[in-house]
Amino acid sequence: MNDPIIAIDGVKKTFDGGFHALKQVDLHIQRGEIFALLGPNGAGKTTLISIVCGLVSASEGRVTVDGFDNVSDYRKARERIGLVPQELTNEAFETVWNTVTFSRGLFGKPPNPGHIEKVLKALSLWEKRHNRLMTLSGGMKRRVLIAKALSHEPRVLFLDEPTAGVDVELRRDMWNVVRRLRDDGVTIILTTHYIEEAEEMADRIGVINHGEIVLVEEKHALMKKLGSKQLTLQLHRPLAAIPNALGAYDLTLAAEGSELVYTYDGRQVPEGPGISTLLNALNAEGISYKDLHTRQSSLEDIFVDLVKERA
Repeated sequence: MNDPIIAIDGVKKTFDGGFHALKQVDLHIQRGEIFALLGPNGAGKTTLISIVCGLVSASEGRVTVDGFDNVSDYRKARERIGLVPQELTNEAFETVWNTVTFSRGLFGKPPNPGHIEKVLKALSLWEKRHNRLMTLSGGMKRRVLIAKALSHEPRVLFLDEPTAGVDVELRRDMWNVVRRLRDDGVTIILTTHYIEEAEEMADRIGVINHGEIVLVEEKHALMKKLGSKQLTLQLHRPLAAIPNALGAYDLTLAAEGSELVYTYDGRQVPEGPGISTLLNALNAEGISYKDLHTRQSSLEDIFVDLVKERA
């Protein structure tokens, strides 16, 4: 595997008063991936991002960004990072063009109008470049935050709850923007409360809870490994109760007895003997069905189960 663009090794954070916000976090982010960091409120997501970006000091451990230590080589590490915060803290009376250009200068980069133009066009902000920020919609202001974060040509972009508070249509629009950035070689790390966002966007997913990384997995492998499946059979005649002969199966009745739902573990062979044996058992009991369909558990189901397990 290639050298990670971000290496977090043995990072701990204890705040004054003894609160352990992070407990021995080890996490490597690969170049060019979209990595989603999921976790409930207070899990440590923002603290971890703040440490990587050099905004908060770790109590223990080490972080490197593109090979540069983010303490001893702070400037080189930090200039490789773009950070899009949750808060819409924009200079209300400044224009889009000026605020994005100013952000580039903060990193000591020489003026590059061509790059600023490219960023604004990629984010559909070009027509708004002369507008004052106070005149923009919430969604456009969020795009300006991303433009500011990209102004100095970072190799890594942190998106902290990038679509919080925006409508579904704009959220999908933002997802397309993120994909294009990834296609341009930018590594994306996003925290999100929207499970669908991680399911739609991420290449890999990390789950953090109580300051610990409880799982890091490629998205599709995670869903295949941990997801349960359900087989729903629509019966010809409703059942009042599940026959005792079917007690070995995890069955429940739904739709006033007209549906029989079989839940089985996605970690086992899903389409194997379990289902065929069940169907034979139903036949032996004289239970016939007119239709059936399966459902794979969603990432949200998996996430809730993981957090419950480690609560």
